[in-house]
Amino acid sequence: MSANQWLATGNFNTTYKQEQKTFFTHLDRSFFTFFLVLLFGWPLLFELSNKNMLVIDNILIAIVAVMGLNLVTGFAGLISIGHAAFVGIGAYTVATFCRTIGDSHIVITHFWPVLIVFSGIVGAVFGAIVGLPALRLKHLYLAIATLSFQMIFQWVINFMSFFNQGQTIYVGRVFWLTGKVGRKDHYLFWYFIILTIVVVLGFGIRNLLKTRYGRCLVAVRDNDRAADAMGMHPGLTKVYAFALAGFFAGVAGALHAYVYRGVGFESFTLHESIGYLAMAIVGGLGTLNGSFWGPVAIKYLDLRVEHLAEVAGNFLPSSMNLATALKPFTFGLVIVLFLMFEPRGIANWWRITKSYTKLWPFRY
Repeated sequence: MSANQWLATGNFNTTYKQEQKTFFTHLDRSFFTFFLVLLFGWPLLFELSNKNMLVIDNILIAIVAVMGLNLVTGFAGLISIGHAAFVGIGAYTVATFCRTIGDSHIVITHFWPVLIVFSGIVGAVFGAIVGLPALRLKHLYLAIATLSFQMIFQWVINFMSFFNQGQTIYVGRVFWLTGKVGRKDHYLFWYFIILTIVVVLGFGIRNLLKTRYGRCLVAVRDNDRAADAMGMHPGLTKVYAFALAGFFAGVAGALHAYVYRGVGFESFTLHESIGYLAMAIVGGLGTLNGSFWGPVAIKYLDLRVEHLAEVAGNFLPSSMNLATALKPFTFGLVIVLFLMFEPRGIANWWRITKSYTKLWPFRY
């Protein structure tokens, strides 16, 4: 390593311990700490409406879900187009408790952290079950298997009376140290909770990738036969990749249920699965920070397109229904453009920018 831990122009590791450090320089650690303080501190200085806070909460929930999808698709190289179903498993785990013991039971309102973790475990179990076909299938065939799980999930939710046939199942308000979280502070409260979960899970992924289990994911993605020859178990690796993705998705689903104070079928359809996959692609597959950039970019694009459709609707005939056509058009266009011109996603822009600042004024 460079002797100057503040102004190092490159990382030259001489031991494995140095290579496994979370922050290579003091400057990296300082920037991260400043950014983290900024994220936790700005709501205390600037007050936003509930509508805007709900948008931010949605972005954070999507980040949790996309981190799981990136593990199975980006790092392990397994295509999953049924990720919204895993998110739905977590949400309907909370809904199951609400239907069984009541939406205002103490388990729902006071022991919600335990219920969120339990929802993630249930999602991991279903993820491992769905990942079993990965022992024999790969590529398009595995994608069809995950699509089948999405269709089965939709059918079960729509036709079972226990799940109210896809209609909303209400979830009670939670309690915190100061008492019951009211309507005014509801979205702000969950902002801090979800942000904390994002930070914890982000460090979890960062540390996982430094272990042999994380390196197995990348090795199986690059060449599963070579990984097998080196003593790894490709089948087991693929199954636990799906289990990890299911855990993250289950946590995201439970958070969705609590933020919206209800669970409805329309939030976990195939369209949402495609949306999660688009976030992973736009952000950058196989990168941790891509899991953050993708949801922010896609959610912001949706808001801008809705605003553009409203403005254009004031000048165009209502029969054109521009909002219906403009949103899927821009959604598909952005994915195609990224696949053509920047397949490594926004994370590559961040890599180039960070590399430039570290190597400036040299250009090599």
